[in-house]
Amino acid sequence: MDAQHLSKRLAQVAEFVPQGARMADIGSDHAYLPAALVLAGKIPMAVAGEVAAGPYQNMENEIRANGLTGQIVPRLANGLAAIKPADHIDTVVIAGMGGTLIADILDQGQDQLAGVKRLILQPNVGEFRLRAWLLAHRYQIMAERLVKEDDHIYEIIVAEPSLVPFSYSDYELMFGPLLLEKKGPVFTEKWQDYLHRQAGVLDQISGAKQPPRDKIKQLQGRMRLVKEALNDD
Repeated sequence: MDAQHLSKRLAQVAEFVPQGARMADIGSDHAYLPAALVLAGKIPMAVAGEVAAGPYQNMENEIRANGLTGQIVPRLANGLAAIKPADHIDTVVIAGMGGTLIADILDQGQDQLAGVKRLILQPNVGEFRLRAWLLAHRYQIMAERLVKEDDHIYEIIVAEPSLVPFSYSDYELMFGPLLLEKKGPVFTEKWQDYLHRQAGVLDQISGAKQPPRDKIKQLQGRMRLVKEALNDD
């Protein structure tokens, strides 16, 4: 993968970036996403943030190699601290992390979110926790996608601040309010795989000398919800 050849996952993230956006890509690694978008003429500039020195150096190298110095600003910073007021960022991308970590980054960087009109988030796990944060902070989910790549299924969540009251049930927070509307084969595959894995866990803990009854009950309840979502067509 490079700036000219994005992964399927990042290509879908890129589709949600508005034309002309001023974007910050947090946890940008090699800065492939912002480089691809600037090279394609979709955005005029971007901030690429990284918390570790190695990935930061990778970003600098990629930016130079593509002749994008000045259009993509690499910053070594923790989370949304990479964003400065003078950047006038209106779109934030955080992709390839756990949902809990993404929620923590958003929570700790709320001052930097002032003026941001769109969040494009791609959690690897922990989607419920992330959606719960969005709901608590009045970010309405505008789009959701499932992308299968290299035997892993990723969720992409696009959210925007809303002045209009809205709410999501725990059921919607778990499966995605918009994903529930469309479902489809990738949705089915994701949750059937979940059921298969959790059935193995259930068998294992049920066979213990002192089975953890509360954990078993919780797991069985979650599995019932998944079966309901798969069968509710």
